[in-house]
Amino acid sequence: MSVNITSDQGIVTFTITRPEVRNAVNHEVMDGLEQFIDLVEKDVDIKWGVVTSEGGEAFCSGGDLGEFHSLETSAQALPMLSRMTELLYRLATLPIPVIALMDGTAVGGGCEIASACDYRLMKSGAKAGFIQGTLAITTGWGGASLLYEKEPGHSAILQLLTEARVHTAEDLAERGWITELYTGDKQVALDRFTSKFEHIHSSVMRAYKAIAIRKWERSDLKNRMIEECKQCSILWESEAHHAAVHQFRSR
Repeated sequence: MSVNITSDQGIVTFTITRPEVRNAVNHEVMDGLEQFIDLVEKDVDIKWGVVTSEGGEAFCSGGDLGEFHSLETSAQALPMLSRMTELLYRLATLPIPVIALMDGTAVGGGCEIASACDYRLMKSGAKAGFIQGTLAITTGWGGASLLYEKEPGHSAILQLLTEARVHTAEDLAERGWITELYTGDKQVALDRFTSKFEHIHSSVMRAYKAIAIRKWERSDLKNRMIEECKQCSILWESEAHHAAVHQFRSR
């Protein structure tokens, strides 16, 4: 299996278990993410959602180019891009707070997954970056729309996206994208973070999340993410993208 879903004391954790390919997203990971979201949406006793991965070197390296290399045209790429866009919108609008627990590098779509979460805890020394531009495409799973909706500062967001480079966790914490840096064991870091909210009833957490969701609904976030996805699919079939992917896979 490419994922593992566990539940413990009101915390449901979704773990990508593909460290051999830097926890890249394939169809099995998408299936697992959908199961995780379905579970959280239906269980009113869940207090927290957590998205993490195995291996300690990579949180997520985005889409699995080995699995998706056969997608050459816009029409071929759009179903994959659309499915992940829909899943990330659902992840962002879950009724409970969701934490991206990152103890390794996040690049490309991995940063989009993290952006869909409410909080991002990242291990000191790890790195992350929206590097899609180096492959001659944009964010394809709605990540840019999520950034513009959830993070302050147009110019800062545009720079983060268009520079298409990897940043240190410390730099991203200073920019405000990382909620909290940690050292040592990630479970200890997660427990320490969630303990700050132990005195708050889960109904309060859900009520505040609902306010954010209403804002995103009014701003038509879902359709903006879909349009972003469609734009990426157009760039996907370009010669520049195919050449960049070939060069990347030939390393």
